[in-house]
This record gives sequence, structure tokens and C-alpha cells, in this order.
Amino acid sequence: MIRRRIRDRRRYLYSKSVEASQRALFEKKRRIRAVLEEGNPIPTELRNEEHELRRQIDLEDQEPRGAEQGVNNEYATASVREPKILLTTSRNPSAALTQFVKKLKVVFPMSQRMNRGGQVISEIVESCRSHDITDLILVHEHCGQPDGLIVSHLPNGPTAYFGLLNVVTRHDIKGRNAMEKMSEAYPHLVLDNFSTQFGNSLFVFRIGERTAIILKHLFPMPKPDSKRIITFANRDEYISFRHHVYEKPGGPRSMDLKEVGPRFEMRLYQIKLGTVEQSEVHNEFVLRPYDNTAKKQKTVGGRELI
Repeated sequence: MIRRRIRDRRRYLYSKSVEASQRALFEKKRRIRAVLEEGNPIPTELRNEEHELRRQIDLEDQEPRGAEQGVNNEYATASVREPKILLTTSRNPSAALTQFVKKLKVVFPMSQRMNRGGQVISEIVESCRSHDITDLILVHEHCGQPDGLIVSHLPNGPTAYFGLLNVVTRHDIKGRNAMEKMSEAYPHLVLDNFSTQFGNSLFVFRIGERTAIILKHLFPMPKPDSKRIITFANRDEYISFRHHVYEKPGGPRSMDLKEVGPRFEMRLYQIKLGTVEQSEVHNEFVLRPYDNTAKKQKTVGGRELI
């Protein structure tokens, strides 16, 4: 069992390295095509590879889709099986965190909640692998307020780390919907503005698309008549989570949208190419908010504000 897992891990890392090299090569070809169409000189950093890149461009009938869209082979089997999620918390959770995780259990279909107890992360991950769990979600808190969410895809990764802000439980949302029973139908997903790009000129990492893929594979395919809507809206690196249900009281042309909660904001700060218990793994993305802040600077009254 251990040897097979090591082989799977090596195969996974090799496929990710091949994917990265293909993406970098595709980006170089895209830049060469752009400068040739515009009649501009070849960039200095690509002049040593110009002849080989132009030869490959001439031999290609069309651009490779795999390099353009990203392979994301961790989710290759997502279309043939529904997600199976395990929800748990940090040790000694407060009553507020326990109630929050209970509501998350209804938000994520096909999920089950487990009391953490004295179990360590490695034991939980091994148990998830043996029971064919596709994703492990851990919720952390600070002074009784949920402040962290970890989504670890099994069996090999990736693992996304989110910070939680402005958490509002469904019972704190004003209106009569807080006392109603939450629907457990498979929800429709709305993923808005996940097109952020990070990286240098030769290697563009589509972190927005990567985050959207991690989030959307936590939910199964909904039925057409489902009346639940889950929204992830990205604004300035903050992801707003909203949960609504809708009704048509006056016919097909009228709609009554109701927020049922919970409501919170998420901020991605790390993606690892591994599971949550693995410490020495490659970081696919790390948030560094104080780097490259020139594009965020605004001038007000002759003064620069960030």
C-alpha cells in the first residue's frame, strides 16, 4: 500500500512538471505569434529560441488545447463520480465553530461531519483515503470566530488555504429565512471574475482559473429544477460566498430571491501540490501582498494611496 502510494505520488509530480513545461512553452509561442502579427521585434529573452519556436509554430495546425486551458489532471475522474467530502475542525472547537461546520455540511452536498477529537491530521487523511473521500475540509477559528478554511483534494492534492473574514451565520441574517429548513438539493454554481493571472512574462499562472476548478469540484452536478444557488464572486483577491434559494410566486417571469446563509469572505493565500499532512511539498502559489503593488497604487490629491 505504501509503495503504491509513493508510485502514485511520483507519477502525479511528474505529470505536474510536464504540465508546467508545456504551459511555459505555449506562452512563449503565444508571444512569438503576437510580435510576428504586429511586426514588432522579437523580445530579447526569446531571441536564443526564436528559430526553434518559429519552426514549431509553422508545424502546428492549431494551438494545443491542453497547454492553453491547463490539464488539472487531479480532477480527471470528477466527471464520472460525485464528490465525497469530510468536514472537520481544529481541536477543541468552540460552540460557534461547531454550529458553523454544521451549516457547511448542508452547503456541501455529499458531505459528512466528523468530530476531530484527539486524531492527528495524518490519521484523518489515511482514513479518508481508505474510504474514498475525494476532499477533506478543515475549518479553523480564532477566539471563537472562524478564520481559516483548508480544502485538500485526495489522494494526491492539491491543497488550498483560505482565510475567512466577515463570517455571518444564517441565524444572524435578518429575515424569516433563518428559521426555515435549509434545502439539501444540489445547487447551481455561479463563479464570477476568476481570471486573475500571476507570473512573469514567460510563465503566466492562471491562479483564478485554478481556484475556480478547486471550488467547483466540491459540488456535484445539479438537476435543472434545483432552486439553490451558490455564488463565489472574486473582487480584488477577496472571494465572496453567498447562498440563495429562489421561488417563482407569480409565474415564470417573476422571481423571489432569498438569502439563506451562511455568508463570508474568503482570501486564497496558498496552494500546495500535495495533501494537507505533507509539509515538504512544492508551493504552486503563495500570496505575497506586498510584491508588485504598483498596479494597485492610486493618486488622490497628489498623494499616492495603496
